[in-house]
Amino acid sequence: MRMIALAGMAALLAGCAVNIGTSTPRTAAAAPTASPGVATPKERLPTDVRRATIIVRDMEKSLALYRDVIGLQVNYDTTVQTSGVALPAGEPGATARLVLLNANDPWVGWIGLMEWVDPAIPASDYPKRMGPGDVVLVLNTDDVPGRCARAKQVPGVTFTAEARLQTYPGRNGGPDIRVMGCNFFDPDGILIELNQILE
Repeated sequence: MRMIALAGMAALLAGCAVNIGTSTPRTAAAAPTASPGVATPKERLPTDVRRATIIVRDMEKSLALYRDVIGLQVNYDTTVQTSGVALPAGEPGATARLVLLNANDPWVGWIGLMEWVDPAIPASDYPKRMGPGDVVLVLNTDDVPGRCARAKQVPGVTFTAEARLQTYPGRNGGPDIRVMGCNFFDPDGILIELNQILE
């Protein structure tokens, strides 16, 4: 019986999406077409970028942004005991809450949120400037003006740029890439570019 339960948990962690529910109606992000100048590999590459997991100060504030504003879907929500070794954070034997969220793909492009709850990890205020080792999380969405406006209402979010049109040179002499986007720090200091690729 224990083996069946462990196999079920492994299947969940491997990417079988289970909708635990959200309080936000789902709207579909515009499916981007292949970017000009980016060829589909002739053979499958050896690695998929599965998930980025963010260690958070307050799970509910993070969910208010990633689930309720950005529109990701919770597919896993559990409490785990951590060793402090494989994931070098918290004290050995500490308890953490792990929430996994997916976008439109059931396998890649997930966000994990992890909060140490017993004991909590002390956290100071995060810096408002970026440097080496920092990360920019780029998310494509369906309604940049609306979602950016709602993100400003989430406690702990700090904006660095309002929604505006950005134009980048095309790849290999192709047409310019036009993107509507805003930029902000999430409640834990992760910089997010929320963008919408325009035709």
